[in-house]
Amino acid sequence: MGLFDGMFGGSKSTALTKPEAFAGVLLSAVAADGHISDEESQGLMTILGRMRLYDNWTDDKFNSMFNKLLGQLKRTGPEELLAKCADVLPEELRDTAFANACDLLLADGGIEDEEKEFLDSLQRKLEIPGDQAISIVEVMVIKNKG
Repeated sequence: MGLFDGMFGGSKSTALTKPEAFAGVLLSAVAADGHISDEESQGLMTILGRMRLYDNWTDDKFNSMFNKLLGQLKRTGPEELLAKCADVLPEELRDTAFANACDLLLADGGIEDEEKEFLDSLQRKLEIPGDQAISIVEVMVIKNKG
């Protein structure tokens, strides 16, 4: 808590829920190169919209979640947001988050150096075994050819 929090309304809670942590991993991925394109944000929403984790979510609930995540992203950057999300994300969603993040990063047919570094960091923070991470990336490269 900062010295002036009482004067200026305090800081918002940064505790994340499981759905926020999953979306935060994907948001960190698309922000890894310093820019979130319209295609990336649309791809992110498509992925989340297909998941049971977000069944019955209203537009208001999605907007509230993304306002929270984007605020954290702006304050701390993608790596710090990723670290917070990785701490909250349950084991059973880690490989799913990694696969979907890879899909988003490879959707444009290539990968930039910042995105490669992000994938390395993502693999470590989510504790995805190296051979499994390579298999996931290989499948996503095949999926996104052409």
